[in-house]
Amino acid sequence: MPLLTTTKDAVKHAEPRPLELLAPARDLQVGRAAIMHGADAVYIGASAFGARASAGNSVEDIAELCRFAHQFRAKVYTTVNTIVYERELEAVRRLIDKLYQAGVDAIIVQDMALLRMQLPPIELHASTQCDTRTPEKAEFLQEAGFSQIVLARELTLPEIKAITERVKVPVEVFIHGALCVSYSGRCHASQALCGRSANRGECAQICRLPYTLTDANGKVLARDKHLLSLHDFNTTASLQQLVDAGASSFKIEGRLKDEAYVKNITAHYRRKLDEIIAANPDRYRRASCGTVNLNFTPSPQKSFNRGFTSYFLNERRPASIASIYTPKSLGEPMQNLDDLHNGDGLSFFTSRGEYTGFLVNGVRGGRPVPNKPIQIPKNASFFRTTDVAWDKTMSRTDTASRRISLKIKLFSNRIEGEDERGVRVVLPHSLQPEAARKPQNIRAYFEKLGDTIYSLADFELHLPADSFIPASALTALRRSLTEALDSAAVATYRRNLRAKENPEAKYPAEKLDYRDNVANSLADKFYRDHGVKQIEPAMETTAAPAKAGTVVMTTRHCVLRELGLCLRELKANGRELPKLPLTLRSSARNGSSGSTATLHVRPDCARCEMQITL
Repeated sequence: MPLLTTTKDAVKHAEPRPLELLAPARDLQVGRAAIMHGADAVYIGASAFGARASAGNSVEDIAELCRFAHQFRAKVYTTVNTIVYERELEAVRRLIDKLYQAGVDAIIVQDMALLRMQLPPIELHASTQCDTRTPEKAEFLQEAGFSQIVLARELTLPEIKAITERVKVPVEVFIHGALCVSYSGRCHASQALCGRSANRGECAQICRLPYTLTDANGKVLARDKHLLSLHDFNTTASLQQLVDAGASSFKIEGRLKDEAYVKNITAHYRRKLDEIIAANPDRYRRASCGTVNLNFTPSPQKSFNRGFTSYFLNERRPASIASIYTPKSLGEPMQNLDDLHNGDGLSFFTSRGEYTGFLVNGVRGGRPVPNKPIQIPKNASFFRTTDVAWDKTMSRTDTASRRISLKIKLFSNRIEGEDERGVRVVLPHSLQPEAARKPQNIRAYFEKLGDTIYSLADFELHLPADSFIPASALTALRRSLTEALDSAAVATYRRNLRAKENPEAKYPAEKLDYRDNVANSLADKFYRDHGVKQIEPAMETTAAPAKAGTVVMTTRHCVLRELGLCLRELKANGRELPKLPLTLRSSARNGSSGSTATLHVRPDCARCEMQITL
């Protein structure tokens, strides 16, 4: 009887796990830039039904992006991740048919109606709007037929690991970018206050407003602070731990971000992931092909950011995660003002905590010279929000190149080419080598691949050493070879099929309320098929305004903890507690209604969460 394979042996002989760097694409141009700067996949909004209503793209542009990405075996995911109204079901089905024909690799969805539609066999990914926080929810989504699951951003490393150990499909995690204060998919503040649904891609960004926080006695706990506005996510220091926790897809937030942002942040994480892969080649591999060469040094601080946080990854109760003084970009902290250039933008906080700035007209005596009269505190800390030299660099078209390595063998009657994608072609030729009067460097003609996506990794010449072939014939043969490789790559590209749904899978709850976003009959049927007994319709489908006390946000961020007023800690230290309920009031106008926002805070200390209610 053969011996059982040990765990150590199993790990040793397992296929390396592909690590996917997933970048945002506002449009075709940004998508191409993301691929060139190292993305293994991009996600892009379609013409409608995406969670960023202002980031739509035509099917034709998405098809062009697919053709470009697939050269490098990179993938294109399209977001159809809004909730869908009954009258829109057929339009969604037709759109996905077109996206499948365009070559899209997967659809990112929130609405379970799509699992009851007659769709082409395209992969479905469960959006972060599905609010996946538990192993039970993740396992259900896997059984329901999702091929990749995007986790909630709020999870700790142990919580992520608990999920990856339960499911077999790839698990996707966010690694960089703006943070929503509420669990994604469970924020209804914009809908309730402005009639603009975040679940329909129309978020009014209620969380970025300034608020005054008062307790039930009218005591002001904080005045005109951006209490719900979080720092931006940055997992640079935790990327290895995310890989170790079992994550396979690493997502950069920012489907509204410009090309320079996407270039910089994608390139930064490409380098970091490559370092992890290089250190563990038996365990991990790239999820796409092509070597990326950069003509700049990536730096996340040079792109838009509200200051950085690792959020809850490393601790469940972090001291500070909010950017309460400004929702604007803080930019790059300036340690050396001699690095400034004329025209750079500098910002600082005034003695009253206000965030302001100016353009630089020079540096004198170690101090920046503003372009306008402005009072600068003596010990002000400066942040560079505009870097003229950096912007000039990032506006160039040659900030990166990406090449597929190619091996070529030239024989007397044929040429063979094989690249890192595993694509191999053999072309017969009728070249008639002559005896050379002087040595000819035939290899040099096949190194001239600058107008293609290839780079020559190896060349074997199986001809007599004194062979001579006219340059025009070698150039034509090289062109024929690369064109044949291009055609073969297209012909051999394969998309994964949609996973099967297990009809016996049970949803991990028997009752759904408005926060579960059931907006049509097909989604209703899906949940009932999987054991749900009671279903309350989505808030967006109800004509009546939301009632006082309705929960419009649920968040792990707590304004009290941010202000050093954690109820648990105050009680433990015998200090006076703020009298509940707490009220958030903003005098800033928001949304199309032009109304001010008044919200209430309901601390949930048992879960270490906070609910925001009307």
